[in-house]
Amino acid sequence: MKDIIKKELGYLDFKKLKINFKNIHTFSTVIGVQDRHLNVLNNLFNTIIFTKGDAIYVKTEDPELTKRIEDTIDILIRLVDASIHINERDVIYVAKLIEEKSKEAILDHYLSRIEITKTVNGKPIYAKTINQRHYLEMIEKNDLVFAIGPAGTGKTYVAVVHAVSQLKKGNIKKIILTRPAVEAGENLGFLPGDLKEKIDPYLRPLYDALYEVLGHKTVEDLLEKGVIEIAPLAYMRGRTLEDAYVILDEAQNTTQGQMKLFLTRLGFNSKMVVTGDLTQIDLPQNASSGMIHATRLLENVEGIGVLRFERIDVIRHPLIQKILERYDDEYH
Repeated sequence: MKDIIKKELGYLDFKKLKINFKNIHTFSTVIGVQDRHLNVLNNLFNTIIFTKGDAIYVKTEDPELTKRIEDTIDILIRLVDASIHINERDVIYVAKLIEEKSKEAILDHYLSRIEITKTVNGKPIYAKTINQRHYLEMIEKNDLVFAIGPAGTGKTYVAVVHAVSQLKKGNIKKIILTRPAVEAGENLGFLPGDLKEKIDPYLRPLYDALYEVLGHKTVEDLLEKGVIEIAPLAYMRGRTLEDAYVILDEAQNTTQGQMKLFLTRLGFNSKMVVTGDLTQIDLPQNASSGMIHATRLLENVEGIGVLRFERIDVIRHPLIQKILERYDDEYH
């Protein structure tokens, strides 16, 4: 690619970025294997970025774009020099954040990361985005938190991992994970088993998060002992949940009655986290979402927090952000 650029455009058409690398390790890590990170930046900024020796060049006449690219790469350099592992998601996140946050704020997020807990293999799990960090702070401060936003922002994952951390510390005695039994374009009636068995496949992301942190055997043991409970929302009726960390997933598909029933299960020394994506409501047309109603009704109540994740918080494959943008444009 470099030879083609040199032959067809010439290096004089490119601007050399004002950045310096301390050593070859930092340089190779920042640009990525086979220039993978540079290719990500090419796609994000819709330009051509390439290296020559230890210098980086960009094809643009826009000084603001040049500055954003320089700031993005400078932040990545400083993260690598601080022994922080970076991947494609970090490259995308930093490049997006630089449009609205200062370099100092972005560096502070990474350099003072909050470790939630460790995986079963001992790998630390951190808050990956600034909003995930705010999410954790909000959960610590409030007994009830609503987390609203698109898929891939870590709403449910962070809550499950934090719940496990609280269980390990002895702050709670039980984790309860639940969701409404709403058919997302599929008919539950044709699935075998009772209601819990029908809905278990829909709770798979919750199981996966638990397995990552505790391991398969420990999770199964805790499920058998009732320390961890995974059940449909209908199983919450008539209960008071004390010394528990309760997570309601897919809450956009609750009715107003179901949401009221769930929220009034809150007992002493308990936390509730309610997660949902308001663009993915699968309720019948004549039913209104209990999550929309509850957040509007309760947002300013002391002890209740509401956090709204954004597209920039999506931490899955880079294409998901582009897919969400196109769907949002079509929707509006």
